[in-house]
Order: sequence, then C-alpha cells, then structure tokens
Amino acid sequence: MSKKKQKYYVVWQGNKPGIYESWGECEKQIKGIAGARFKSYESRTLAEQAFRLGPELAASIGEGTSSTASGTKDESILTVDELGMTVVRSDYEGPKPELRAIAVDAACSGNPGEMEYQGVYVASRTQLFHFKAPKGTNNIGEFLAIVHGLAYLKKNNMSEILYSDSVNAINWVKSKQCRTKLPLTPETEKLYEIIRRAEVWLHNNQYSTEIRKWETELWGEIPADFGRK
Repeated sequence: MSKKKQKYYVVWQGNKPGIYESWGECEKQIKGIAGARFKSYESRTLAEQAFRLGPELAASIGEGTSSTASGTKDESILTVDELGMTVVRSDYEGPKPELRAIAVDAACSGNPGEMEYQGVYVASRTQLFHFKAPKGTNNIGEFLAIVHGLAYLKKNNMSEILYSDSVNAINWVKSKQCRTKLPLTPETEKLYEIIRRAEVWLHNNQYSTEIRKWETELWGEIPADFGRK
C-alpha cells in the first residue's frame, strides 16, 4: 500500500491563521467560521510562499488542491452538476455528506407559530413529503419530520440514511417521545393528535434507518432548509 502524500494546509482567515500539516488541525481553525479561507499544497515551500502572498496572489503559484471558503455557514459545499444532480464540491477535503440520503427540516413563523416541515432526497433535491400546521414549534416540526422520514423509508423499502440538523429532535426520536411544552389548546389539538400518532409509530415499529446529524458548520444549510434565515 502506497504511503499517503503529505499535504500542507494554509489558513489565511480562521481562528488562527498559519500553516498546518493535517486536515484535522486545519479544520479546527475554519470550522464554523464564516468566510474562512484556506488551501492545501503539496510542499511546505509552496505553502509558506502562499501564506506570505495571501489568498488572492497565491493562485499564481499553482499546485493548490483545495479551494477557499468552503464548508462555512455562509457557503454550502453542495453544488449541482450538468444533469441537475447534487454533488459535493471537488475542492472540499473534509468529511462529506451522503448524497443517497433523505434530509428533513422544519420552519416556524414565530415560535410558536405557523409550522411546516419537509423531506427531500439529497441527490436530486426532490421533495418527498411536506406538512403544515397553523400553530406549532420548530422542535415539533423537526421531530415529526424525522418520524415521517423514517416511516417513508420503511414503507418504500429504502435503505438510505436520514439527515436532520436538530439534536433535540434526534434525541426525542431516540426516546420515542415529543418533549414539547406547547400548551394543548383547541388550536393545537389536531397537531397533538399527529404527535401522538408519531409516538405510537415509534413504539410499534422497528427500523434500520441510520439517523445522522447534518453538519451545518461544515456543509452549509441542510438541503431541506426552507431558506428563511
């Protein structure tokens, strides 16, 4: 087995600008930093020269193998190819999301307020399901979206993983309980019926779907995002 070639990572904008000898160290400096700028080089000499020149002039020395400002909150690493299918930017070197997957997300106009959620297929961005309620919370929407996604995958005998960007909702699903504090009122009664059905489904069904956290700080907004931020 051939030895992996050493790379040197230049960080111009991040927690601590400098030159790093591993992706892990570089990632610590750029993770979650909007507008982070970095690039990898095949030798320390080139990396040192690029660091002195800065990101704009560094392009003139060539041989860089990763681009700048990818994977921050302000820029998604996902793009679209000539067939309209989602792909990961070729210049991104960090951990990558699965494209053969379902992503779910929720949005709420006020909290509580009008709530909706949807599920999309990551590779094609095709909407698979959508639900709206006149009053709810974002956490409820995230919880119901995951359960709906699990049920959808099981019904259609699909082995894809499921992404959510909500740690709370993922934990609620694991405990098989929606731990909302939204008051039960005539206005929320129908929503509570749906919540109870979701909880019953979790208790009565086994599933093999892997639920993963969508890493927004690395990958940009989840593909099911409603774009209201």
